[in-house]
Amino acid sequence: MRNIRSKKMHPCCTVLSSQRGVVVPIVAIGLLAILAVAGLALDGSHALGNKTRMQNTVDASALAAAKVLDDTDGDIGLATAAANSLFSINADGDGNHELNDAYDAGDITVTVQYSTTVNPFVPGSPDGPFVRVRATGFDTQTSLSRVLGINDIPTPATAVAGPSGPLGSGTGSLICDLAPIAVCEDDVPTDQDVLRVLKPNPGTHGDVGPGNYKMLRLFDCSGGACLRQHMAGSYDECLVTGEDIETEPGVSSGPVSQGFNTRFNQYQGAGLNATDYPPDQYIGEQDIDTDPQPQELKACEDPDDPLTEYIYLTDSPGNNYCNGFDPDAWPDPQVTLADDIPYNYDRYTGLDPSHPDDPTSGALAGRRLLRFPLIDCSGLNNGQSALTSTNVACFFMVQSLEGGQADGAGNIFGQYIDTCPANGTVGIVPGGGPPNQLLYKIQLYKDSDSEDS
Repeated sequence: MRNIRSKKMHPCCTVLSSQRGVVVPIVAIGLLAILAVAGLALDGSHALGNKTRMQNTVDASALAAAKVLDDTDGDIGLATAAANSLFSINADGDGNHELNDAYDAGDITVTVQYSTTVNPFVPGSPDGPFVRVRATGFDTQTSLSRVLGINDIPTPATAVAGPSGPLGSGTGSLICDLAPIAVCEDDVPTDQDVLRVLKPNPGTHGDVGPGNYKMLRLFDCSGGACLRQHMAGSYDECLVTGEDIETEPGVSSGPVSQGFNTRFNQYQGAGLNATDYPPDQYIGEQDIDTDPQPQELKACEDPDDPLTEYIYLTDSPGNNYCNGFDPDAWPDPQVTLADDIPYNYDRYTGLDPSHPDDPTSGALAGRRLLRFPLIDCSGLNNGQSALTSTNVACFFMVQSLEGGQADGAGNIFGQYIDTCPANGTVGIVPGGGPPNQLLYKIQLYKDSDSEDS
């Protein structure tokens, strides 16, 4: 009879059988970890995108406020309004629907502050010049990260803007936004209120030399078309301080007036239009408060010294105004200071800069504030010549060129301004550096009190 042996379970099988139920919680924990990692990646990317949108919006708001503050000589009411307006406009832009929804719902708080210094930024200054825009209350809603108990991610932003250090400080520095007219070093006054004739009439060769009327050939671009566009404000490159600039001989009355007068909302053909070359927002001239007889500035040359010109405010200009000129017996009073004329830089930047003919749309602030290469005019330069640039001078354009294209050989009058905004190489001292720094630009700074800028 065959013996039947009983079968015994292997010890390993008993262990495997007893641990079979552990797999489910391990898989569940693994899935939860995967969801958490995926959620953090997805929601973190979403929050970063919203943070970028928020930062771009406050950056634009701070720059707008700082520019208005600079243009209005420290009007924080207008600057704050500009910051809030631009924040709303940018929040309403394409792709910003979450930001816009939160702003419209009142969840976002925008705070605009002013300081006299950038680092440290100390809020409370009555007129800046530095502006900080902070936006808080915008939270990015999460999705998969909710498994970790994270329902939203705060996405605040802050930005600081204000004037840069001095531009063009030193040989080799770049200065941009230049008008193609030379200003001789001896013509730069120390008083901001002084008037200057920047473009002489035909017949007076000026300080540069015979055949030259202070017109410049910027960026190796010659001829009337280049001069016209550069006078209108087409600056494709920057001037390197200390290098030579070529002159553009001849009067070039038509191109000069065509380009220059776009700043006064006057377009005289030659392909210039308000889209490419917008007018200034304020185009008032010397006839702004005159009724019924308009006035304008005229310049007459001293018959004994053709390089000396006298400026007059007259209600009877005419093309032959200076015929028989005698500086000792002229009927109109001579003017040398901007305080003596109805529309000057103080009026332009003051509480009542408006004019009945100011453009209602498409205008651009500051188009009448021009930067000219400062030139060493020593020596006599006959015809086309090379002049050495030493710096830049800022002038406010007080009136358009008389007669436009047909009678555009008249003078360009400017009021000297000791500081003005520009583009170029920035100095190392934030906020303008020394007094009367001449040139600067409005730029962004890191907020010293926050990591969100």
